[in-house]
Amino acid sequence: MAESAAQSPAPSRVVRSVTVLGAGSWGTTFAKILADAGRDVTMWARRPEVAHEITHEHVNSGYLPGITLPGNLRATSDAAEALEGADAVVLAVPSQSLRSNLERWRDLLPADTILVSLAKGVELGTLKRMSEVIGEVAGVPETSVVVVAGPNLAKEIAQGQPAAGVFACGDHERAVAVQEAAFTGYFRPYTNTDVVGSELGGACKNVIALSCGMAAGLGFGANTVATLITRGLAETGRLGVKLGADPMTFAGLAGVGDMVATCASPLSRNRTFGERIGKGETIEQAQQAVGGQVAEGVMSCRSIRDLAHRCGVDMPITDAMYRVCHEGRDPATVGAELLGRQQKPERM
Repeated sequence: MAESAAQSPAPSRVVRSVTVLGAGSWGTTFAKILADAGRDVTMWARRPEVAHEITHEHVNSGYLPGITLPGNLRATSDAAEALEGADAVVLAVPSQSLRSNLERWRDLLPADTILVSLAKGVELGTLKRMSEVIGEVAGVPETSVVVVAGPNLAKEIAQGQPAAGVFACGDHERAVAVQEAAFTGYFRPYTNTDVVGSELGGACKNVIALSCGMAAGLGFGANTVATLITRGLAETGRLGVKLGADPMTFAGLAGVGDMVATCASPLSRNRTFGERIGKGETIEQAQQAVGGQVAEGVMSCRSIRDLAHRCGVDMPITDAMYRVCHEGRDPATVGAELLGRQQKPERM
């Protein structure tokens, strides 16, 4: 399980300068955490006007309205400028665009910089986890990539509400260095060496959050949502253990912590997206309602389903979400099919 910040040894590497590539809500929030922890933080934003707003007005109105950003946080739309001299580079782009973005940035990365992944998903086609994609594209051992997991609803953390996260890495020294760089009075980072479990927990919870949203949209209450969270955690754990994860990871922040936050909060794009589908909207209508972005779970249910099939793991809720999102099945009908499956003992 995770190791607390108070118990961690002092890092032999020190992260002073950090680049965050991506200016969405979570990327901006993570940059704010680092800046509040006293680090020199530079963000890369795709649009120059967003970079200008962050640097000169200290806001990112499109993604974090109402949040004032620290003065030691600046942004640029020039990736080479952003990456110069960075001790750590945080990749804060969606999982399905991570590869193409990193291919453009690869030759600009400072030597031996610590790569940190905020993306939560499984890549379509290759079925690789994000640390595997980063390792492959950047030409570094995937065990050297620090993965950020846990209940990380951006708006609440940006407001300074107490929260925690898990920094998972096979190279514990790197995890501790990033942990130290992101330790603030409102955000408590823990470390973990179980990268597989931490990444799968983060990817699968988006799919389960879709199902919880659909249940709410159909008019069902807390019992239904609790059932989906619990059984969703069980199928996530089955896949994780099959791929070598520590089963106890799923009882921690990267597992049940992230699952509960994403499945229960109206701030979760995946839950909100699912609720609209449950109320009878199409994928396109739901996409427009959440700002034109497709929820990660819509894409992830396909790749996670394919990964589960390849591993011979039964993931009925994930399969149900695939049928709704990609085969056009009715959520109520699929829900009834889930309840009508063959009876069996409860197993995790």
